[in-house]
Amino acid sequence: MERHDAHEHRTTQREQTQGTDRDQEQKLSLTGSVALGTGVMIGAGIFALVGQVAELAGGWVPWAFLAGAVVVAFSSYSYIRYSATNPSSGGIAMLLKAAYGPGVVAGSFSLFMYVSMILAQSLLGRTFGTYLLRPFGMQDSAVWVPVLAVAAITAAALVNLVGNRWVERSATVTAAIKIAGIGVLAAGGILAAGVSSLGRLVTAADRTPPEQGWAGFLAAVTLCILAYKGFTTITNQGADLARPERNIGRSIMISIALCTVLYLLITVAVTGSLSVPEIVAARDYALAEAAEPMFGVWGVRLTVLIAVVATLSGLVASLFAVSKLYDMLRDMGQAPGLPGTEGHQSLYITAGLAVVMAAFFDLSQIAALGAILYLAMDIAIHLGILRHLADDVQASPWIPWVAIALDVAVLVPFVLLKARADPFTVVVTAVVAGTIVAAQWVAVRRRSGTREDREPEQHPRP
Repeated sequence: MERHDAHEHRTTQREQTQGTDRDQEQKLSLTGSVALGTGVMIGAGIFALVGQVAELAGGWVPWAFLAGAVVVAFSSYSYIRYSATNPSSGGIAMLLKAAYGPGVVAGSFSLFMYVSMILAQSLLGRTFGTYLLRPFGMQDSAVWVPVLAVAAITAAALVNLVGNRWVERSATVTAAIKIAGIGVLAAGGILAAGVSSLGRLVTAADRTPPEQGWAGFLAAVTLCILAYKGFTTITNQGADLARPERNIGRSIMISIALCTVLYLLITVAVTGSLSVPEIVAARDYALAEAAEPMFGVWGVRLTVLIAVVATLSGLVASLFAVSKLYDMLRDMGQAPGLPGTEGHQSLYITAGLAVVMAAFFDLSQIAALGAILYLAMDIAIHLGILRHLADDVQASPWIPWVAIALDVAVLVPFVLLKARADPFTVVVTAVVAGTIVAAQWVAVRRRSGTREDREPEQHPRP
């Protein structure tokens, strides 16, 4: 009898160990996490925004991307401290809820982040269409660019239906292709311009200064932040990442560092190949335009291929992370769900909204709207850490304060310049933000009313 019990005990232990091993196999590794993070970051930001950044920063484009990395490095501290302490699949939403409670503030800024991520997906989709059409001279098509954007978002959603392992594997492979491809383009461009062109990173010689001075440069940094903000999706991997308390921070820092090096090299190559007016003229496909004088027709084709891989893989990684965020928002009662069983609701909703935005907004409008909503949410994150969570997550207060100061320093000039050049986009941003806040106010009141109705009335004892 004792032998039988011992055998059963060993069998149970073996089954538990095998179950744990299977669970670990289903977890994202550090490499997979970095691949997903860089997959979101290396996409539309560097391929589509260089022209828009040059319009504001002039020849100081590399410095604008370097300044964006500095801002994001300070910002990442709050996310790392909280996510390492409280890893979950709804990292940002949980952070805001812990800081402000399950009310209007947390719900509104969580949706700001969600909408900014969807805008990033639509930016990826339109960049995919723009670059794919570049060899045919149709990159400005008002019909085919959105059509291809919708097709790309749909394809990325189908990949996500397969599951975590396929997402990780595809992200790992495509991230390697993107890093190698952009590295080749950057190295080739620098060699073509002469290795001495690297000195342009530390000297203002032969660089066209921003037309609008420091205000233009700071506004350009706001757009550059979009090329890095994909690091926030890593905080949503807490439930899917192996050893998240250690690997979330590592993944974020590695992803930011990789992207910074690549962005600096490629922007030095672009500004060495094209003049500022030429970069601005090719604002939505500047990397392809810069590749032509460096490498000829084959350079354009290579750039298009890398852009297609970058945007598609970025969409796959972004849909994976943003769907996790929406799951959390729906569970918290801050976002609606579709009728019927849950299934892949969050994926359908996220992809559907991205399709709509890609179809009706151009790259400039998408970038501006996403940047303003993201930075507003980022400021709320740091304030929440400072006011309510600093002791819980053992955060040093001075770093979030510096992050807030940097966010304000770049956001205010951007909004002022955008209001003067494109007031429609600023109005749309205000309407979107106001609608989100109003919807959250109604939802919170409705939840409060429902709870009061369900609670039995307390009568005093006789």
